[in-house]
Amino acid sequence: MDMLSEKDKELIRGSWESLGKNKVPHGVIMFSRLFELDPALLKLFRYGINCSSTQDCLSSPGFVEHVTKVMLVIDAAITHLDDLHSLEDFLLNLGRKHQAVGVTTQSFAVVGEALLYMLQCSLGQAYTAPLRQAWLNMYSIVVAAMSRGWAKNGEDKAD
Repeated sequence: MDMLSEKDKELIRGSWESLGKNKVPHGVIMFSRLFELDPALLKLFRYGINCSSTQDCLSSPGFVEHVTKVMLVIDAAITHLDDLHSLEDFLLNLGRKHQAVGVTTQSFAVVGEALLYMLQCSLGQAYTAPLRQAWLNMYSIVVAAMSRGWAKNGEDKAD
């Protein structure tokens, strides 16, 4: 796993300090943007209702629970910025789970765009180019591990 610079860690931690205290509303912004960017992803969410629109999903307690889990993964990554390697097994497994439900690795890039959008909306003027790059650096490390798990799951199914 790649390492983040001390400056990246400082920027990420500082920006997450306020966002991490109120995760679900920020997660809702992120997922709303995700579905704007790629409406086809809605069909991957099945929580006892047909998520044919963002509003359908947001009215589902199961979906809100999923949003919460995603935000907790981000929180875990930030908590472990000094040792992202310690999350390797967790992220590999997360990648396998995403592959199993039909998520493509291309969707990881769209999620990254939605994450950056949420940060921009939530942080306003505090969202700077260096901060954006720091988050991109962290997200690319997380996605690389998830992609390895995704690919491994695909290989296991092919055998």
